[in-house]
Amino acid sequence: MAQFIKIYEDKPSEAAIAKVVKVLKDGGLVIYPTDTVYGLGCDITNSRALEKIAKIKGIKLEKANWSFICHDLSNLSDYVRQIDTATFKILKRALPGPYTFILPGNNNLPKEFKKKTTVGIRIPDNSIILEMVRQLGNPIVSTSIRDEDDVIEYTTDPELIFEKWQNLVDVVVDGGYGDNVGSTIVDLSDYEPVVVREGKGSLDIL
Repeated sequence: MAQFIKIYEDKPSEAAIAKVVKVLKDGGLVIYPTDTVYGLGCDITNSRALEKIAKIKGIKLEKANWSFICHDLSNLSDYVRQIDTATFKILKRALPGPYTFILPGNNNLPKEFKKKTTVGIRIPDNSIILEMVRQLGNPIVSTSIRDEDDVIEYTTDPELIFEKWQNLVDVVVDGGYGDNVGSTIVDLSDYEPVVVREGKGSLDIL
C-alpha cells in the first residue's frame, strides 16, 4: 500500500521531500500536486517505472505522450534541441506556470522515447514538485490522473486520490486540494506557436 505524505507548499519539508525522492530513485511511482491537476510520475531514467505507468494507463510505452517536469529552464538542453530566441522568450514569460510546451526533442531522450521527434516540457509553479525534481537531479515523467467520472474529469482531493490509487502507486503526496483544470498545451516545435489545448494558462504569453 502507498505511503500518504503531507507536504506544505509554502514551506516544503526537506525530509519529507527526500523520502519521496528516495522512492523515485528506487523506481517507485508517485502522485504529486502541480499548479494544475495532480500528476502521476516516475524518474525519467527508470525503464521499469515507465513500463508500470504505461500499464496503468493501458497504453504502449512508445506511444505515450507524457510530459517531462523539469526544475528550471537550464534542464531543457538535456532533452530539447537548440531553440530560437523568440521561443525562449515565450518560455521565460510563461514558466514556471500552468503550461505544457511541445518542443523538438534531441538525441539524449531516454531510449523509450527515442522515436519521438518532440517532447512536452512542464515547469509547474508549485514548490513541492519543483523541489522533488531538484533533489532527484533529473526530470520526472508526468501524466495527469484522470477520472472515469464524466462530470469531474480530475479528482482534486488528495485523500480521495489516495483511496483510489493506494494499491497502484508507492507514494501519494498530499499537497492540499488540486485544481481540476489541466495545463494549457502549446506546440512550439515549428515556426508558429500552435495552441493544442486551452487550459489554466492564459494565452497572453504568446
